[in-house]
Amino acid sequence: MNPAIARHLDFLLVGIGLLAIWQGLFLWIGETGISSPLQTIRHLGALAERQMFWTHAWATLDAFLRSLLIAAVGGIVIGLWLGIGKVAGQVAEPILVALYSLPKVTLYPVILLIFGLGLSAKVAFGAIHGIIPVILFTMSAVRTIRPVLIKTAKVMRLSPAKTAWRVLMPAALPEIVTGLRIGFSLTLLGVLIGEMFASQAGLGFMVINAIGLNDTETMMAVTVLMIVLAGIANVLLLALDHRLHRRAG
Repeated sequence: MNPAIARHLDFLLVGIGLLAIWQGLFLWIGETGISSPLQTIRHLGALAERQMFWTHAWATLDAFLRSLLIAAVGGIVIGLWLGIGKVAGQVAEPILVALYSLPKVTLYPVILLIFGLGLSAKVAFGAIHGIIPVILFTMSAVRTIRPVLIKTAKVMRLSPAKTAWRVLMPAALPEIVTGLRIGFSLTLLGVLIGEMFASQAGLGFMVINAIGLNDTETMMAVTVLMIVLAGIANVLLLALDHRLHRRAG
């Protein structure tokens, strides 16, 4: 069988299996705890016809894109700097790993004190989740770059900025994309958690509000929508990741 066809068949079988498990949970738990796949799809269609839904969706998208931009640009710049500076990287790496393993929810009171309620807090919380893996993967990639490339940049008398852009970035790009793929998911998670705790707008707010009102259909519809969109984005990023690693190999 063609590998591409086999891969698509595997995705199809996994999807069917997940739907079967979902339907089984619905039959076991009942409507008070979970809605069926068909009910969820119907309710999602009904939500899509309401202006309120798109207002919340735009609020989440706006906060997510801002957070992702900060996490991506900040993570790459800091990762390149720490990767070049051996001493700085050795000092910063254990601190970053410790922060990465720390539950970010514990930092939310500090975020609220600094940024207050609203968009700024959501953006900051999302960026905190996503920036650390980008830094760590970028820093690790720079450390494994062949020394001859850096020596060549020095011989050509490239400035630090040109060295980073013309030498380090292309060589480290596969690992950077891996970090961005992980940072993408964590940034989205951070934004949604921020909306649940301290926001009056966004898809995260819709979910927590639906839980409070025992609106199972809305909770399931919005949750499934976010899972599907995040899954599609991760599949595309994973395909790009594999392609870049094959080229590097």
